[in-house]
Amino acid sequence: MRNSIILSSNSIYKHMKKVLGIGNALVDILVKIDDDTILEKYGLPKGSMQLVDKEKSKELLGALEQFEYDIASGGSAANTINGLANLGLSCGYIGKIKNDEYGAVFRKDMTSKGIDAILLEGIQDTGIAITLITGDSQRTFATYLGAAVEMTSDDISDEMFDGYDIFHVEGYLVQNHDLIGTAIKKAKNHGLQVAIDLASYNVVESNLKFLKDLVSNDVDIVFANEEEAKAFTGKEPEEALHEIAGMCDIAVVKVGAKGSFVKSGDRQHFVGAIKADPVDTTGAGDLYAAGFLYGLATSHSLEKCAQLGSLLGGRVIEVIGPKMDDHMWSGIRKEAGKII
Repeated sequence: MRNSIILSSNSIYKHMKKVLGIGNALVDILVKIDDDTILEKYGLPKGSMQLVDKEKSKELLGALEQFEYDIASGGSAANTINGLANLGLSCGYIGKIKNDEYGAVFRKDMTSKGIDAILLEGIQDTGIAITLITGDSQRTFATYLGAAVEMTSDDISDEMFDGYDIFHVEGYLVQNHDLIGTAIKKAKNHGLQVAIDLASYNVVESNLKFLKDLVSNDVDIVFANEEEAKAFTGKEPEEALHEIAGMCDIAVVKVGAKGSFVKSGDRQHFVGAIKADPVDTTGAGDLYAAGFLYGLATSHSLEKCAQLGSLLGGRVIEVIGPKMDDHMWSGIRKEAGKII
């Protein structure tokens, strides 16, 4: 049933759930490139996320000096939490940065949206994700984790989960098994639902057994695109959906411009993507998760959750990078109000 309260930046639903995210706190450096030459030169498979050290990161930035670039705070879970905050949801975020220039950019972006940012201080430089955007709107990440990689299970306290209802985990963190295992266990002990975004097919492939055990035992909601779903199950989207849904409460498999499959128990929906003029797919999955979790946090049906996910995922690909300005968010909130 449609809620009688009109969605706005300050909208408050009764019994609205609060979402806490955890992820690699990174600053995105977004660069449009002419072709795949640089990707091939630096061994970056198109559409993947590759970890690089500080030296290779600097070398790559030097090779990209001829191109224009934009800077924005990023990291998968941070993008999702930022999206939720723009929809008016109360949320928090756990990450690690250094007290440096990029760290200040990240902190300001999160706190300016009213997010309860638990930003631990690291020793290495604040991490950066060099995002290479090709003419077909695909993005490839060369990520220097920096301080983000210093986050450990010892940083995670029980108090961090107080007052939250949903814990959203960035899949890129699963390479730190102890950190993610500890954080999720604490979240479950506090009664939170746990959502995970599988993040990247190569991360899934290299952590497959750990991820399958995690999803089967402790995760309630799984977000995957078709490549990640295939890496996780070896199956095509709809068959993968059934397998993942058999392991957790809610499974979401996104199929790009076609839309998304959602399944929970014996309930299954397919929701088409909205019409959009794609410029850059950076943040599409993260913002889909934001829309979906917003619907879940405000007690709407799975179909409406997926519609909200499609709305946010479709709008963010019309801009460069994972962030949208206030004017766009105003329009999104109006469109979301028509859905719910």
